[in-house]
Amino acid sequence: MSAIRSALFACCLLITTSAYAEQKMVVGDYAIHYIVIPTTFLNPKIAAQYQLVRGQDRALVNVSVIGADGSPASAGVSGTAQNLIGQIATLRFNEVREGEAIYYLAELRHGNEEHRKFVLEMTLPDGEIANIEFQQKMYWQH
Repeated sequence: MSAIRSALFACCLLITTSAYAEQKMVVGDYAIHYIVIPTTFLNPKIAAQYQLVRGQDRALVNVSVIGADGSPASAGVSGTAQNLIGQIATLRFNEVREGEAIYYLAELRHGNEEHRKFVLEMTLPDGEIANIEFQQKMYWQH
């Protein structure tokens, strides 16, 4: 298992609040997994390896696409995060490949207890477009 996959898996196991629970959407033959976590949950070495900035006001959006056979799939991923007063932050996803694993990661700065509406768009390997919308309250983590 890759280092970042291990770190993110460990984060998912350690997080007890549903605010950071991984979410999944199935579109055709693909399962899209997505999660938003504080960057402070990342091991400093892992964050440095992937040039991710750790901070109480920063979150990491992680998206992966899994085919029906259980193998990771490449996708085009874009998105935005809007706060309650209408300010929109464009999420710039970087593809990360480690072994067979494929992840799409984007960083986001946020205020403490700030509500964000996320809109993600994926172009799946078969050309189908998948749109995901969800809301999450963001907290500063120390």
